[in-house]
Amino acid sequence: MDELTLDEAMEDLVAAEDFLEYFEVPFEPQVVHVNRLHILQRFHDYLKHNPAEGDEATRREHHRRFLEMAYRDFTVSDAVTEKVFAVFKKASGTAFVSLDSVQR
Repeated sequence: MDELTLDEAMEDLVAAEDFLEYFEVPFEPQVVHVNRLHILQRFHDYLKHNPAEGDEATRREHHRRFLEMAYRDFTVSDAVTEKVFAVFKKASGTAFVSLDSVQR
């Protein structure tokens, strides 16, 4: 994939391992196995809030740095704590159960 542009390469990457290998980010397979979707979503969120600018090499390094940060987030924490997906964000709040629904 080295002959492809960054945008072309990104279209071909599928699994978290593909991204980590392409950007040459060292990783532990067990961390990725447990957190693959969380890592990719966090990577996407970082890029969304920090768009890459510059030439191809600068953009590639920008992406590599944010992928490394996304991966690292899950080496020092876990999915419940990081709350990447809405289900974890909602789970941290207080749930309300009406008395009517309990009595049914």
